[in-house]
Amino acid sequence: MGLALAEAQKAFDLGEVPIGAVLVMDNQVIASGHNMRENWHDSTAHAEVIVIREACQKLSRWRLTGATLYVTIEPCPMCAGALVMSRVDKLVYGSPDYKAGAVESLFNIVQHSALNHQLEVTAGVRDEECSRIMKEFFRMRRK
Repeated sequence: MGLALAEAQKAFDLGEVPIGAVLVMDNQVIASGHNMRENWHDSTAHAEVIVIREACQKLSRWRLTGATLYVTIEPCPMCAGALVMSRVDKLVYGSPDYKAGAVESLFNIVQHSALNHQLEVTAGVRDEECSRIMKEFFRMRRK
């Protein structure tokens, strides 16, 4: 989660919503990234999607079985769906997102029994730090 927080800081420094993600397999970082929606003018450029795309390219496959994704904020519906569709095994996230969270706050896409894949989930890892960078970012934007 420390690496994901470092990615979130990169997003913060670029004026992006500070969310960072890291994908790990066999204790090795395969991909890391942060939100880039504003800079890339791309509504799909969420940290999770960027990391999934990078990992698929590096591994030359679309199935990411055996992978764990660490992300600072609870994934939205788009990202939760991408995690399911890419067959990531485990999701570890920091803070909940009560406005768009699709793991526990509003929906639970990643563990929905009607889907053909479900993820193991660990929530609340370094929650305070993950929440703090988001709060600081939006506090600064309001000024």
